[in-house]
Amino acid sequence: MAKEIEVKVLGIDKNDIEEKLMKLGAKLLSREYQVNTLYDSEDKLVEKLGDGYLRIRETRNLITGDITFMLTLKKNISSEVARENLEIETEVTDKNALNSILEHLNIKAIHEGTKERISYIYEDIRFDIDTWDKSTYPYSYLEIEVTKKEDIKRAAELLGLDEKSITTKSLRELRAELGLERI
Repeated sequence: MAKEIEVKVLGIDKNDIEEKLMKLGAKLLSREYQVNTLYDSEDKLVEKLGDGYLRIRETRNLITGDITFMLTLKKNISSEVARENLEIETEVTDKNALNSILEHLNIKAIHEGTKERISYIYEDIRFDIDTWDKSTYPYSYLEIEVTKKEDIKRAAELLGLDEKSITTKSLRELRAELGLERI
């Protein structure tokens, strides 16, 4: 189980952000294509655990060609200054078998979205540039993941980001603001 501290930066130009990260000397971690499938029961048991979700993420690393599957249970514990989540995950070798197990437990796929993710690291700060399929979320954003909350401000300063564009909102909340279907 890991604790994750992150924020999103909205209204970005992903090419500009990537250029700034390279100039900074950030290390490219990966370029990925992901299929993210969210699951829940009819009575939204997972969501009720604390603005959480259960996800199977299929990741194709566009640099190495490797494909992995991860099952993740994420539970939000705070949204002050940054989103703090408890994240429990494990690698899965057979997505179809796991999907079948979940369906037998009356936990069904409720949304499937795809995204391109470009990831960099600079010191202890991880930067993920996410571009979802248009029906999941039509705008690119930057996720900044840190180990200490103080590093959020530092990350914003390093990239010259407007602090007003930083949010602790979840993807579910961002979708709701645009009037997109609830997931």
